[in-house]
Amino acid sequence: MTTLAGARTTDDRNLIARLWDNQEARSVIIQIITLAVVLALAVLVLRNIAINLEAIGKEFNFNFLGAPAAYDISFSPFIEYTSRHTHLRAAVVGILNTLLVAVCGVLLASVMGFIMGIMRLSSNWLISRIVYVFIDFVRNIPVLLHILLVHGIIVTTLPPPRQAIDIGADFFVTNRGFFVPAPVFQDGAGVVGIVFIIAIIAAIVFRRWAKQVQDTTGKIYPVFSICTAIIVGAPLLAFVVMGAPLSWDIPQLKGFNFQGGLALKPEFLALWLALSYYTSCFIAEIVRAGILAVSHGQTEASYAVGLRPNRTLQLVIVPQALRVIIPPLTSQYLNITKNSSLAIAIGYMDVVATIGGISLMQTGKEMETMIIVMGVYLVISLTVSAFMNWFNRKMKLKER
Repeated sequence: MTTLAGARTTDDRNLIARLWDNQEARSVIIQIITLAVVLALAVLVLRNIAINLEAIGKEFNFNFLGAPAAYDISFSPFIEYTSRHTHLRAAVVGILNTLLVAVCGVLLASVMGFIMGIMRLSSNWLISRIVYVFIDFVRNIPVLLHILLVHGIIVTTLPPPRQAIDIGADFFVTNRGFFVPAPVFQDGAGVVGIVFIIAIIAAIVFRRWAKQVQDTTGKIYPVFSICTAIIVGAPLLAFVVMGAPLSWDIPQLKGFNFQGGLALKPEFLALWLALSYYTSCFIAEIVRAGILAVSHGQTEASYAVGLRPNRTLQLVIVPQALRVIIPPLTSQYLNITKNSSLAIAIGYMDVVATIGGISLMQTGKEMETMIIVMGVYLVISLTVSAFMNWFNRKMKLKER
């Protein structure tokens, strides 16, 4: 019996040793242990929070979202909002305002960053030096100061509404915002929108078909011209057939301010412009590094077959540089989204200012409101990362 027990103990030890010596098994064991420790710590933290909330007479719930918010939001371009609406609607307005700044900032920063990155490599010494000085100046000053600077310029240097600058087409510039005509869609506008979506899908299908034809036969179609004609022509034809289902709400001066139209508030403009040109300086350096990573022999080969410099950049250099540019570009897009939380410094009502600011102070629900704010930024960041990872995989070299 002693021998059997000793043999069993030895077998058990040998099994554990064999599992630990196996790299795959050891990796799984370590992951299981790590996950168990993390879950245990999370349980302890949540238990401690529950005990502390109970000690001060607070309950953990989200019932406050159904209560009236009782505060105004000056900028809500997507959905109607008044102080009689709930905290949940105020949170939705804040989330939409955050997304608006993030999307507009990504678009403008990308365009500015690519232009400045190419200008940094210009053979024109003056252009290259000007861009270099601008990039170094902007990058070495905190983004919050840029936001305050742009906001101060807009508010203090532009005229009041009564002396508004009319730059034509019913577009007015004041220190209370930029007022532009707002589109009013009528019956039939939905049909035009559907035709526009179908036109985009058709252009994508045609582009892929043209690429397949070029790969197999060498025949080149004017893809850009045809796709532009499809995307512009089809909706325009539908617009005419449906009787032009669109009118414009023109801003008009009434009293001390403009009424009607679409108002782009100084807070939005300052945050958008400051985040865009600040982030574009980092994108410019990423673009410059990506272009320099492409062998100069590619440029020489393009010139040898008769391609002009602009076509060489468009068809040869940039497509190869994108494989270097995209990974760090993802971080800059995430930075724009997260830096938008600085909007509270100038009174722009994003998700931090609404649910994470005024709603928090009115309800005293610190844990709940912060969970909502963190969850919003987490979802946005993960979505941006997922899209950029997909785009990066699509652009990487395909091995045969």
